[in-house]
Amino acid sequence: MPEDLLQPADADGPVPRPADVPEKFWDAETGTLRIEALLKSYRELERRLSQRAAPPGPDMAPEELGRFRQAMGIPDTPDGYAITPTHDLCCADAAVNGRLHAAHFTQDQAQLVYELAAERLVPLIAEAAAEFEANRQREKLAAHYGGEERFKAMAAQLSAWGRAKLPAPVYAALSSTAEGVLALERMMQGDEPGLSREGVTPPGESEAELRAMMRDPRYWRTREPAFVTRVTEGFRRLVGQ
Repeated sequence: MPEDLLQPADADGPVPRPADVPEKFWDAETGTLRIEALLKSYRELERRLSQRAAPPGPDMAPEELGRFRQAMGIPDTPDGYAITPTHDLCCADAAVNGRLHAAHFTQDQAQLVYELAAERLVPLIAEAAAEFEANRQREKLAAHYGGEERFKAMAAQLSAWGRAKLPAPVYAALSSTAEGVLALERMMQGDEPGLSREGVTPPGESEAELRAMMRDPRYWRTREPAFVTRVTEGFRRLVGQ
């Protein structure tokens, strides 16, 4: 039978494996791709990629968990977080870091937790502490004057006198503590303050220094008795009592 010249001639031997096809995916006998092996490998690759993208589960192997943390920028241990404190009350805490690490927080995420605490929680804590201390000081004054009603009556007199006779910063300082209110009462009874509303600075700590001391945590937060007394006495000296 004559040969059809329009058809390719039979190749001598098996079809060679293309260079870009791995050997495990090539059937040398038929000279074709192993479709089942290729699909199986693709499914395994897809499974691994989905596991890597998802948070690690409790059954993840330690070596896989280590690779996940390395890829995400999570330290190997909780003490590996390098926290930069933004407030004295929000320094790195081992217990907090332990919980952040268990939840797979990255370095940047852990830092953000501390920054948010300093930004949002510290002002609330300071406000609550100031309110608690103010109530405690009012209770002391109510006990001193013999009851809440008597204290309210005296408070109205002291407030009117202090606002009229004293510079605003001096009145603000004295009216913020029980000791200051009692000093204010003694001044009112003497009715001869040595500092007018325009203000005169006698020797000793200046008004600016005393106001700076009022911003010290020892004055408004911990209420250290010696420190509070120093501020109160300083303002008393300013008004000449």
